Amino acid sequence: MANPPSSHYPDIGELGEDLVAQWLHSQGWKILHRRFYSPWGEIDIIAQFPEQHLLVNSLPQVAFVEVKTRSQGNWDAGGKGAITRQKQVKIGRTARMFLAQYPEKADYLCRFDVAIVYCKQRLKQHPALKCTPEPLATLSADEYQFYLQEYLPAAFDSCIDE
Repeated sequence: MANPPSSHYPDIGELGEDLVAQWLHSQGWKILHRRFYSPWGEIDIIAQFPEQHLLVNSLPQVAFVEVKTRSQGNWDAGGKGAITRQKQVKIGRTARMFLAQYPEKADYLCRFDVAIVYCKQRLKQHPALKCTPEPLATLSADEYQFYLQEYLPAAFDSCIDE
């Protein structure tokens, strides 16, 4: 049997981002943008913690979230190995472009988060994947199961001046 065309397969990265966006929303975050592009790259998710949930006299927060979706047993530590210094610089520059386009958010506290999502193709003859530790959230889509395994707030500092 021939393989179906690649358009038949789900966009694994997009589905991983969907899971993270849903989880952030459930945690009280407002999703401002998905896949924000600049000449330097893209930011998967840009989210704001609503002002009504903040403590008195604290600034609103904006999180620039890099989502890494991988199958278990991959070569780059679940995607953490792909967040190189060069990638951090690109994300920082793209964040600067976002803040230039939305100057009302320029004084917000900004942080750079990383979300690690594992995916596994669900096969009828195999039981569901057991994750340890317990995932923060899960999503089933097509024949895949997604697990938000780690969410690393402020995973790295802005490197935009390099």
